[in-house]
Amino acid sequence: MDIRRPDIISTIQHDGDEPRGEPTRVVVVVPVMTGPRRGEGADGPARTVEARRDEAVGLAAAIDLEVMDTVTVGLNTPRPATLIGKGKVEEIGGLVTAHDAGLVFVDAALSPVQQRNLEKAWKAKVVDRTGLILEIFGRRARTKEGALQVELAHLSYQKSRLVRSWTHLERQRGGFGFLGGPGETQIEADRRMIQDRIMRIERELEQVTRTRRLHRESRRRVPYPIIALVGYTNAGKSTLFNALTTGGVLAQDLLFATLDPTLRQMRLPHGTKAILSDTVGFISDLPTMLVAAFRATLEEVIEADVILHVRDVSHGDTEAQAADVAAILDDLGVDPVSRTLVEVWNKVDLLDAPAREAALNRAARHDEAHRPYFVSAVTGEGLPGLLAAVEDKLRAAHERLTVTVDAADGGTLHWIHENAEVEERRALDSGDTQVTLRIAPAKRDQLERRLARTA
Repeated sequence: MDIRRPDIISTIQHDGDEPRGEPTRVVVVVPVMTGPRRGEGADGPARTVEARRDEAVGLAAAIDLEVMDTVTVGLNTPRPATLIGKGKVEEIGGLVTAHDAGLVFVDAALSPVQQRNLEKAWKAKVVDRTGLILEIFGRRARTKEGALQVELAHLSYQKSRLVRSWTHLERQRGGFGFLGGPGETQIEADRRMIQDRIMRIERELEQVTRTRRLHRESRRRVPYPIIALVGYTNAGKSTLFNALTTGGVLAQDLLFATLDPTLRQMRLPHGTKAILSDTVGFISDLPTMLVAAFRATLEEVIEADVILHVRDVSHGDTEAQAADVAAILDDLGVDPVSRTLVEVWNKVDLLDAPAREAALNRAARHDEAHRPYFVSAVTGEGLPGLLAAVEDKLRAAHERLTVTVDAADGGTLHWIHENAEVEERRALDSGDTQVTLRIAPAKRDQLERRLARTA
């Protein structure tokens, strides 16, 4: 059995389908629960049906599927066998046949049994929200770490669906030694092989994680403050990243255009150097296995000095998207209330006058310490004010010290000017220099070690 991550799109080809290279035809099904879900109803802002549908189509477009039709299905009580009712199953089956679609994307989490039953009913490959997001991540991963993380998540998903994935799983085999004892079923052997591969990937990722930790420690020795961009997918994080740095990061109107983390140096208005980190976009109902797999990557967010939460303020579901991001940050252990988090309301260039006025009124209801900044990463509007605010946040976290530097220790004086904000410098009668400065807590230890050498 080949336990490598199967490509969803390549596996749906059957005899008589479009030749390889043609876009796969897909029917998109969007089940809409009538009761509250996480981040909706009583727990937060309601997500509109139109936004749900647009996002589902966007997910399909992210891997070049040809969307033939979209069906929204009102769902009060999920059916254990098929999720949706019999009448809708038959209706969608007719659309699949009419469009000669080889794939149906159901924008919900399907159990293995539901997926198998729908595939039988529609005579087409069926993929749920988790499966499609995993496929997109697999296409986007460019680094070894990203590819390993996606494969780990996909194998965890695949392991739970062995009952659906292969037709030979009911067979038993005798076998011997480590290949399986008498009576071991094929499904047990397949599950064991997948578990072995998962363990090998986890060992490889441990090494990658150690390397990333060493890189972080080396940055601390410099060290520059870390500014992390987070936000819902397609909120404009990569465009903002490019506007603030010389990043050259892929920036497209596409869900999950950025997957692998990117770090670049930037300068704040008064010359302070910082490192800006662009991260993978979040999305509602992000598979938990992906959150776990990308935890090492997201440590850049956890350890950031300032977190910029980038929101697409022009999107009709911006409040619901913000609630989804807050929930994922909470899962990562990031408390937006106690951390230095700045809300960045991006894409203001897309707002007409009434919409801009309404957004300004919403922003005014925030307390001053958490008031959002209006920017356009495309036009540059609001970026100087945002950078000044980030610098103020960093400066507020700095400690104010007055130190005396030995007359012969020019190296420490130079280091102070490079790594701290000098407020006052005064020559003493002894020839030493007294310096009043503000310095990041992470750099204070280095300064004290330097001063101790000449004490």
